[in-house]
Amino acid sequence: MAYTTAISNEKGGVAKTTTTLSLGAALAELNHRVLLIDLDPQANLSLALGLETGEAETTSANVLIENTPLSVAIRKTDIPHLDLVSSNSRIESAEQYLPMRSNYLTTLRSAIQLVESSYDYILLDCPPALGAITLNALSAADLLIIPTQAEYFSAYALRNMMGSIRRIRQETNPNLAYRILVTLLDRRNRTHRNIFEQLQTTFGQGVFTSVIEIDTKLRESPIAGLPITQYRPTSRGSQQYRVLAQELIEYVKEEASRQTA
Repeated sequence: MAYTTAISNEKGGVAKTTTTLSLGAALAELNHRVLLIDLDPQANLSLALGLETGEAETTSANVLIENTPLSVAIRKTDIPHLDLVSSNSRIESAEQYLPMRSNYLTTLRSAIQLVESSYDYILLDCPPALGAITLNALSAADLLIIPTQAEYFSAYALRNMMGSIRRIRQETNPNLAYRILVTLLDRRNRTHRNIFEQLQTTFGQGVFTSVIEIDTKLRESPIAGLPITQYRPTSRGSQQYRVLAQELIEYVKEEASRQTA
């Protein structure tokens, strides 16, 4: 049964899509079956895998708006064990259509339940907003990863994220867990170091031990249409996302053991 993880932050530019792609590729590299679902109208995740936005006939927009089976929208990528549900700008309409339905927050979860036996991990790349699409992702997820830059505005945005987590726990998904992932970290920058320490003090185990430091190769890899683990396998970014993948795997194992104890 797949473990579903949403990657979300209403603050843009925090390496949300980079994290979805790089973490997914690192998990696939370990022979885990991984499905990436692009829920962002900008479709950057799809573009980063070399897929033009008009290329796919069926996308996540069809799944959310028309209840098209998720299996119809799944595409194989050139990376072994890594599949993709692409997105396009039409998914923006879901922000208006979804709230008109009863139980709309569980639309995505219902779609995922029909395919989750085929995967080990499902990663949801959310838009930089806390609307109906993101709330659907949080309702479907076992874990929310919040990529956060060690800068004031990025850390401040966590307030709204925590409010959304509380809402979803109350309404649809009481077991939703979260972990903050510090990204674009510059260890030479005193402000970065201070904010990172403040996040650790405030959220404790809610912060991943893994961090993602600034690496120009991470910015280049989407242009090549490849995840960092294939574009530059020995780069710092590759190594750090592999460490994150291992930390996630261990976390999932611990959660499974705790639930069966």
